Amino acid sequence: MNKKRVGQISEEVRRAVSDIIKFKLKDPRIPEITSVSRADVTNDLSYAKIYYSVLGDDTKKEETQKALESAKGFIKKELAKEVKLRAMPELIFIYDNSLDISFEIEKLIKEVKNEN
Repeated sequence: MNKKRVGQISEEVRRAVSDIIKFKLKDPRIPEITSVSRADVTNDLSYAKIYYSVLGDDTKKEETQKALESAKGFIKKELAKEVKLRAMPELIFIYDNSLDISFEIEKLIKEVKNEN
């Protein structure tokens, strides 16, 4: 499948999974401030890596990962209703630490400014 089409499918999967997590998933372990930053679907559409970020400490991140793993079947079923594909890709949830890195960089920049 061409890269443009895979990119479009990836973006549609990202948007749909984000909406499912925000509006349809009722797990108290998943905080309201959970965002899906990216989705990468393989060329054969067999797997979709879903990158998400959460504000909170490490225990909150672990709880969110466990909750997403346990809700994988529900999310896949809801995704099938919203995105029309021949076969639904297997979902793989990966924590995206780019938010943590940006907070750390911002903190370091403030420290350097305060020193000068």
